[in-house]
Amino acid sequence: MGRPDLSRRQLLAAAGGLSVAASFGFAALGTGADALASGADTRVRYWNLFSGGDGANMITMLDAFRKANPDIDVKDSTLQWGNPFYTKLAMAAAGNRAPDLGVMHMGRVTGFSPGRLLDPWDVDLLAKYGVREQDYNPALWKRGVIDGKLYALPLDIHVQLCFYRKDVLGKAGLLGDDGRMIPVTSTDEWFDVLKKAKAVQKKGLQTIGLWTNDQNFQWWFFVAFYTQLGGKWFNDAHTEVLFDPDKATQVLEFLRRHVTDGYVIPGAPTGEQFINGAPFTWEGNWSVPVFSGAKLDYGATPLPPVFGTPATHAESHAFVLPHQAGRGGATNEGAHELAAYVVTHALQWAAGGHIPAYTPTLSTAAYKKLTPQNEYVSAMDHQATEPKVWFAGSTGVLAQDLGPVVVSSTMGSAKPDSVARTMKKHLTKLLASKNPMDGRTAAQGGAVA
Repeated sequence: MGRPDLSRRQLLAAAGGLSVAASFGFAALGTGADALASGADTRVRYWNLFSGGDGANMITMLDAFRKANPDIDVKDSTLQWGNPFYTKLAMAAAGNRAPDLGVMHMGRVTGFSPGRLLDPWDVDLLAKYGVREQDYNPALWKRGVIDGKLYALPLDIHVQLCFYRKDVLGKAGLLGDDGRMIPVTSTDEWFDVLKKAKAVQKKGLQTIGLWTNDQNFQWWFFVAFYTQLGGKWFNDAHTEVLFDPDKATQVLEFLRRHVTDGYVIPGAPTGEQFINGAPFTWEGNWSVPVFSGAKLDYGATPLPPVFGTPATHAESHAFVLPHQAGRGGATNEGAHELAAYVVTHALQWAAGGHIPAYTPTLSTAAYKKLTPQNEYVSAMDHQATEPKVWFAGSTGVLAQDLGPVVVSSTMGSAKPDSVARTMKKHLTKLLASKNPMDGRTAAQGGAVA
């Protein structure tokens, strides 16, 4: 693809800083000298960033694969979530010491120098093991396509949700005949719902948990509602900022109103308050095991379409092939087979709240019985995602730059209209900046789906 060579120093600076990499160590890089499991013909080294419940679910899926495929030895390593993971993955790929299979957030793939630090998937080989493009939501599949090649194989989408207590909403007359929260289609309807819920809730609790002082959550909520308004970010060539400050101001004023109208206690613990009786909280779907474990009578929907068009913030865990100079042969096929197996056996993954990307799973009787997962599965068709540029994605530069200014508006230290103009200035600067991974701007290395 004609991209310049990358030094380790450049990669460290790009992916999180020299100090981060130095403190993280090199134990998981691997040397290829490990013995294969007894009886196995092929070893697949697999790096992921899953801990907690997600980690336990992934281990269960890997153990099932091992049992079904004793000829493949899966050597899995769990690394620290966030920039340390991406730093290490970049260094390993640049130094030809990469694992055979890895996981990334979909939004980070465009900035990870596809063709230099990532190898493309062999779609024919994936099809051999049961994974085809037609088994995916079209928009989700295309997010993994760069310059006409598939570089990211989606495992799931994880979304921001509106969790609600059925016991509280029932008292307020806010449940339909199906036992679920009544539909909301405008900001007026939404604040009327909050008003009614507040009237019957426990004293001393907030009405809704909104993560008002968290830059990541505030950014994710902004992306969702800006998308509902039809807001754009850049033109297709990534040469012009199309960000609309007027639409952004509407979103910022909407978020701010939750505080000014007294429905949020800034800084209050969101999940804990919900467990203790708060009517609502907006959280990621990864909170499902927590709330189900607390045995709450609750439901969860995509973020309410208060601006008319359904859209809720979505990211995706995706399998990637970190670059190897000699990629191919049985090990490469084993990596394809392992990824395809996990993707097509993702019911266990859905237990963690994630929506499986492999759409045949969504139509199974077992998935349809999952509660509240079956209530928000429609989010697959209404994904609000960050723009497909090198500086986007989970823990990426875009969220780090714009998240804090959204917080300043929600918390009241800056006015929404002023913040909207500031956001456009940030976007203009980012669009002109170069990806430290390969020295190219978004326009120069623009993704073509």
